[in-house]
Amino acid sequence: MKKVSLLFTILALSLVSSSLFAQFTQSQQVAEWQRAKLYTKAYLDAMPEDGYGFKPTPEIRSFAQQMLHIADANYIFATVASDKPNPIGQTLASHDLNEKTVSPTKEAVTKTVMASYDWVITSLQNMTADQLQGTTKFGKHDNITRSALYGKAFEHQTHQRGQTTIYLRLKGVTPPAEVLF
Repeated sequence: MKKVSLLFTILALSLVSSSLFAQFTQSQQVAEWQRAKLYTKAYLDAMPEDGYGFKPTPEIRSFAQQMLHIADANYIFATVASDKPNPIGQTLASHDLNEKTVSPTKEAVTKTVMASYDWVITSLQNMTADQLQGTTKFGKHDNITRSALYGKAFEHQTHQRGQTTIYLRLKGVTPPAEVLF
C-alpha cells in the first residue's frame, strides 16, 4: 500500500510540476532552461572521463548514454514545440540519434548536451506568446500547448539528470549541489 501511495504522490507531483512550468512566462521558462543547462553542465563536469562509459548495472544506459538521451529529447521536444526543423535532422522515429552516434567521451558528450540546451533556449526565445499557447501533436498526444510541451521537456531533462546522481555516487564523486535559483 505504501508503494502505491508513493507512486501516486510522485505521479501527482509530476503532473503538477509540468503544469506549473507551462504557466511560467516565456522569460521565466527561458531562465529555468538556462539554470538547468548550468546544472547539467555541473554534472557533466563532475563525472571523470573514465566514468562516461560507466553503467551501474549492465541493462541500463551508461552515464554518457543517459546524458545523450537528454540531448536527444531536448532536440525532439523543442523541435515539435517550436515547429522548426531539427538542426541535427532528428525525427521522432530517430529519437536516439545522438545516443547512437556521438562518441561517449567527456568532451563530445558535453558539447552535444550543451548544444541541445542552446537549441531549446533559442527555440523558446523565438516563440511568440500566441505561438506558445497554440497546440500541437506530440506522438500520440493531441492538442498539447507548445508551452506545456516545453514544460514536459523540462520535466524529462530533470528526471534524467537526477538519475545520474547515483552514477556519480557509485564512482565516488559527490554530485553537484542542488541549483534551485
